Amino acid sequence: MSIIVQKFGGTSVATTEKILSAARKAIHAQQQGHQVVMVVSAMGKNTDTLVSLAHELMDRPPAREMDMLLSTGEQVSVALTAMAITSLGHKAVSLTGAQIGIRTDNVFGKARIISISTERMQKLLDDGNIVIAAGFQGIDEDFNITTLGRGGSDTTAVSLAAVLGASCEIYTDVDGVYTADPRIVTEARKVSHTSYDEMLEMASLGAGVMHSRSIEFAKKFSVPVHVRSSQDESEGTIISTVSEDPTRGVSGAAVTMDEARITLTGVPNQPGSSNAIFSSIARANITVDMIVQDAGVDGFSNISFTVPSSELEPTLDAVEPVIEKLGIQKLSHQDNVSKVSVVGIGMAEQAGVSDRMFRALAQAEINIHMITTSQIKISVLVDRDQALQAINAVHQTFELDHVSPEAVPAESPQATPAADPAAAANELQGMEELAITDIALDNTQASISIKGVADTPGIAATIFERVAQENIFVDMIIQSFLDNTDLASLSFTVNRNDVERTLGVLNEMQSDVSYQQVVSNPAVAKLSVSGIGLRSHTGVAIRMFQSLAEAGLNIEMINTSEVRVNVVVDDSQGQAGCDALNKAFADVMHK
Repeated sequence: MSIIVQKFGGTSVATTEKILSAARKAIHAQQQGHQVVMVVSAMGKNTDTLVSLAHELMDRPPAREMDMLLSTGEQVSVALTAMAITSLGHKAVSLTGAQIGIRTDNVFGKARIISISTERMQKLLDDGNIVIAAGFQGIDEDFNITTLGRGGSDTTAVSLAAVLGASCEIYTDVDGVYTADPRIVTEARKVSHTSYDEMLEMASLGAGVMHSRSIEFAKKFSVPVHVRSSQDESEGTIISTVSEDPTRGVSGAAVTMDEARITLTGVPNQPGSSNAIFSSIARANITVDMIVQDAGVDGFSNISFTVPSSELEPTLDAVEPVIEKLGIQKLSHQDNVSKVSVVGIGMAEQAGVSDRMFRALAQAEINIHMITTSQIKISVLVDRDQALQAINAVHQTFELDHVSPEAVPAESPQATPAADPAAAANELQGMEELAITDIALDNTQASISIKGVADTPGIAATIFERVAQENIFVDMIIQSFLDNTDLASLSFTVNRNDVERTLGVLNEMQSDVSYQQVVSNPAVAKLSVSGIGLRSHTGVAIRMFQSLAEAGLNIEMINTSEVRVNVVVDDSQGQAGCDALNKAFADVMHK
């Protein structure tokens, strides 16, 4: 008999009436022949109320006691849900995270799951019960109650589905995943399908439907996830290996409003510089978002990166000692910027996506401060007061409000049942650990860096449109900001066979695009680390930079995304770099 895990968020169980509605959905699934596990969050704003009570007593409550307190919110919900099902004439049993057997580490407030026991759940299911599991919580090896942090109930639901070989339904107050946040893009459209990677990128950009950590789980253990409305019976959106239309270059757009940019100008272009900078930031427990390092000139390069606006001051404090140590020429920052991104699994196979995005922004007279690209995402940094205009412009340009004729019709997701749930759970020991899926060396590329480009709307669009007209495929694109000037640095990579043609295009453009200098390296090596958990395990880029520094290799360019970190080194150092990365990540390679 197949198993379905149904998760109901706080707004879906905010009242007893809504709890009864959730109970009916679970009963309906059981009557269709499924065994059902429900995962419920605390009712409505219950968690916020508990936090307020704690802070009435002290400003910084002990983390252990906060977990003890906050876990009671879900215990209220599971008990009431079990009562609701019983009142409707069906069998139900509520369980806390500890009673289920969700074992975590002891990092209170943001614990990671180590293992889950399925024996008790399976016995209760086989006895005809609907099992109601408390989301967001577990227990450490010393029997302390722990909570899983942001997105904890989603993480609970997907992880239970993983160990039970079940599909997962996420019931929420929206009816699926949209091409953009419908609150800020009125033309946003619900998609029938989206891939794990697309959803991971969107979730990390603040799409709000699911937390990126739970999507990492789903991808790692191939759990199909169905996002549905708790208010009606609409089809929702299926998150799996399938995209709605894999041939479409862009499938979604998102904006992260509160970003801050930090630029380090004149960073010595030598092994260890990137590692020194970002290790210092990591030690301060600050999450870095976009990272771009342009190709160096005269022994120096520029590094720009973004952090949440709320973490700007501690980031500046963390970077200050490194500036003096490395002899960095200048530090600047900007606290009024936002990140706008487009995402699409078909982007890797389709040329011209980046220049269409840049042209859309240029026509809206929106200036780009930074650019970073990955296989399935392009992100730009713009002034915050233009961010909403920017996302609406790109959403319209890629016609995301229209259903593609190649769109995959919605179908109920099917999981592969675990033949032996206990054995499956045992195989998933350390289930929330980082999993690196690929370390790649690409030694077919060359780098080109345009220095002193006018930092005005339309420049990037003009350059890459001309390059695209010559059928030259551009891979990495990096634009960094030069402090206290109206100039930027624009670096990108192309196939080595296209270097001379690209330089010719740039030379012909001098009458249209003003720049100071073009520097090229006809033979570079791109090193990539791809994996599951790059967002929630923030040390991946640091480990990458450190291993290359220890091998004495100099990083020429950097760009990052949620599923991949790319660096460029000189071609002569490519194989040594690949060997160093394989050694550094050997303990987390996902077979």
